[in-house]
Amino acid sequence: MADGSRTSLGELVAAAKSRIEELSVDQLQQEIAAGDVTVVDIRDVRERWERGTIPGAKSMPRGMLEFWFDPDSPYFRDGLSFDQRLVLYCAGGHRSALAADVLGQLGYSNVAHLEVGYNGWQAAGGATEPSRPNPKYFQEG
Repeated sequence: MADGSRTSLGELVAAAKSRIEELSVDQLQQEIAAGDVTVVDIRDVRERWERGTIPGAKSMPRGMLEFWFDPDSPYFRDGLSFDQRLVLYCAGGHRSALAADVLGQLGYSNVAHLEVGYNGWQAAGGATEPSRPNPKYFQEG
């Protein structure tokens, strides 16, 4: 910042959390059981490969999130709508809080994040499944 002040990561996350909806493991499990939610794993794909994922979660890594969710972007992913229920998660809940806040700024109105992240989900006994690399990314060409 021009005046020499700075905002810490903790402050950024706290500010984001003040503007977004946070879900517990139980709340997310209820939404998944009800069937009207898109769960979005924003972790790097290598994290998914190493640790697994919540069953049915879409992989949309944090680095491309704004590009994939903005309809004006050439990278926009079809099938996303501004009013669909989206619940984001990362490993510990910090990246997903920031990402959920950004999606709200982009105009998505029904976004939340898993407060404890995947690590907390797994520790609470939440269902997981392995995630494997797509072999097409490793083909020589």
